[in-house]
Amino acid sequence: MLTTRPTLQGTFGMVSSTHWLASQSAMAVLEDGGNAFDAAVAGAFVLHVVEPHLNGPAGEVPILLAPAGGEVRVLCGQGVAPAGATVAHYRDLGLDLVPGTGPLAAAVPGAFDAWLLLLRDHGTKSLEDVLKYAVGYAEDGHAPVEKLGATVETVRELFETEWTSSAEVYLPGGRAPRPGERFRNPALAATWKRLLAETAGSGDREARIDAARQVWRTGFIAEALVRQARRPTTDTSGARHTGTLTEADLAGWSATYETPVTHDWNGWTVCKAGPWSQGPALLQQLALLPPELPAYGSAEYVHLLIEGCKLAMADREAWYGDAAEVPVAELLSDHYNAGRRALVGAKASFELRPGSPGGRTPRLPAQAYARVETGDRGFDSMGAGEPTVAELPGEPQVAADGTTRGDTCHLDVVDRWGNMISATPSGGWLQSNPVVPELGFPLGTRLQMTWLEEGLPNSLTPGRRPRTTLTPSLALRDGVPVLAFGTPGGDQQDQWQLHFFLAAALRAPVRGGLDLQGAIDAPNWHNDSFPSSFYPRGRRPGSVTVESRMDAEVVEELRRRGHDVTVGPAWSEGRLCAVARDPETGVLSAAANPRGMQGYAVGR
Repeated sequence: MLTTRPTLQGTFGMVSSTHWLASQSAMAVLEDGGNAFDAAVAGAFVLHVVEPHLNGPAGEVPILLAPAGGEVRVLCGQGVAPAGATVAHYRDLGLDLVPGTGPLAAAVPGAFDAWLLLLRDHGTKSLEDVLKYAVGYAEDGHAPVEKLGATVETVRELFETEWTSSAEVYLPGGRAPRPGERFRNPALAATWKRLLAETAGSGDREARIDAARQVWRTGFIAEALVRQARRPTTDTSGARHTGTLTEADLAGWSATYETPVTHDWNGWTVCKAGPWSQGPALLQQLALLPPELPAYGSAEYVHLLIEGCKLAMADREAWYGDAAEVPVAELLSDHYNAGRRALVGAKASFELRPGSPGGRTPRLPAQAYARVETGDRGFDSMGAGEPTVAELPGEPQVAADGTTRGDTCHLDVVDRWGNMISATPSGGWLQSNPVVPELGFPLGTRLQMTWLEEGLPNSLTPGRRPRTTLTPSLALRDGVPVLAFGTPGGDQQDQWQLHFFLAAALRAPVRGGLDLQGAIDAPNWHNDSFPSSFYPRGRRPGSVTVESRMDAEVVEELRRRGHDVTVGPAWSEGRLCAVARDPETGVLSAAANPRGMQGYAVGR
């Protein structure tokens, strides 16, 4: 099959990420003798520099890691709600939803501690070795991608009038970052250089990493983050608010390891983070598939996947979260999904239909049924055109025409020893909160995913994680890790990943391995029939957005089945990355998404 790029193959190491500089920096670490975990940490800190509109050090990251010969683990870099972040507090401020921007939306930052815990426990390189790439690009500059400047332009007025610390970094001399010109973030470079200086005499490799984690929790970084949270800040509500993050919140939290949630399908075992993420929704979509699938890419096939996604996402909305016990085993069971599968008819469903695992009664917040009304079409996912301060979306979204205003990041690595990692860094992006002047990066906004209604699995609850959309994947054959993959895309992540995984698993392999690039390049789609995880939390019942490369007869058949189909640009759905390892031959593979013109795989 003709693809945009080759599926890379080699035996030394493979990296795929959403930015070429992160991929190449991670590869440089492998070339210098580091393992996949060292490489991932270096690449992640570069992503903070080169994709600041998509992630930052004060954001969050779920990580799936498979040490060679060891067990697959989840490393949770999703911080919790601060002690003062209660439903009553936000309601007393007159809010019905957590704002999509500003300090009220900030959870305890999780990304930095997760990456350093990974480096300490599974890496071999020093803190200085992995940070030097990010420091170099922040201090000496990099040629920014076009979307960085475009994102800054959407918030120019806000930066110039309200978030002036952000203007200092992202509008130097009144100019947004431009491709072909060096863009620098000297404040961020100075933060990492000060961190290295303060921890230089802390002992061996592991002790220095722990010392850096402590500086983040209780040192100059923590002090600056708390000062910023206390500054009145204009957010999506249109008012100025202060946040709830305190010194005790930062000092009392650290990243943790967990056992992944898994599901066996057609000889594969797919591993995901728990129901504090949306990860099990991909597993449930697999569990909903019938024993015999329609022809790949046919209208019946696409219809089946869309309708299964709607059922899994309705269950996500009713049952997933960190504030209640989630019946994961029942949600993924054969018996439960046989009953759910029977709900899939020949026509598109416009209903939100959560199930009743174990006879439990589902409960949804009233806001879950909200529709976003715009223009002549009736519905649009998070609105069209440029956002104002009051309506600025909490995370850049996929619009009804298939275009995106930014996203998240993703990174996969496999090394010659068989170590494998998949991670989806996000949050703490430049449009989330004002830049902390002393640090060069902002706080995150993940609390916007919680509900201001008591008693729900995803109610805003102190000490509990907001249910994140971030959802990396790792798949095994016969108990051996074979494939790591993922994508940015908010609520779309486990839709696009399902399409990719099935394309890789069902279609013929090439050159002795999985056709990763072919699976990434295949025309993709998504639906918005369920509540968005992002402010203002609307939905478009019956919607399906497809790439224009999808067969016209398939599109017409979907419409005949009642789907509200929008045909988007030819290359607009997904930003997938993937790496693989053949356990029999040791051959490594990698591929990356051509959409967006910045994701790259490298390796040899």
